[in-house]
Amino acid sequence: MAEPHQANTAMQHLNNLRVWGKNIRVTLSKHNQVQLPKEGQPDAGLTKDFTASPLHRFKKPGSKNFLNIYPPSDTLHLSNIPASTTEEELIDLFTSTGGAVQAFKFFAKDRKMALLKMSSTEEAVHALIKMHNYQLSGSNHLKVSFSKGQIS
Repeated sequence: MAEPHQANTAMQHLNNLRVWGKNIRVTLSKHNQVQLPKEGQPDAGLTKDFTASPLHRFKKPGSKNFLNIYPPSDTLHLSNIPASTTEEELIDLFTSTGGAVQAFKFFAKDRKMALLKMSSTEEAVHALIKMHNYQLSGSNHLKVSFSKGQIS
């Protein structure tokens, strides 16, 4: 993490979160920094640099994404939805992650965004893992995050 408060937020939101049937444990490392292995050096799969990953939502300093970090919940915020994508297509996609969609609602002023409610927080976590950065069309990759808002 770039800043200590980001690590604290991650710990608050993710410690004891149930993922794939098990609670995960998130604590501070005893190490002040992580030394990534040099190019070509073995690392036993213990480190991964997400700096250039398309899954990294916080690449740009000062990004508004920093303001939209919410704890895991059963409601997901979807964005970057192509205009041609229907509610039924999105519900089918999220149902394919193994959960049940309880409610769906496009934003009234912007159909590029929607809220989707899964049956449980654990199902929403699985759906976010599987669907964030999912390619909906040629250039549109779905952005998925936990929502501060709720729908019924």
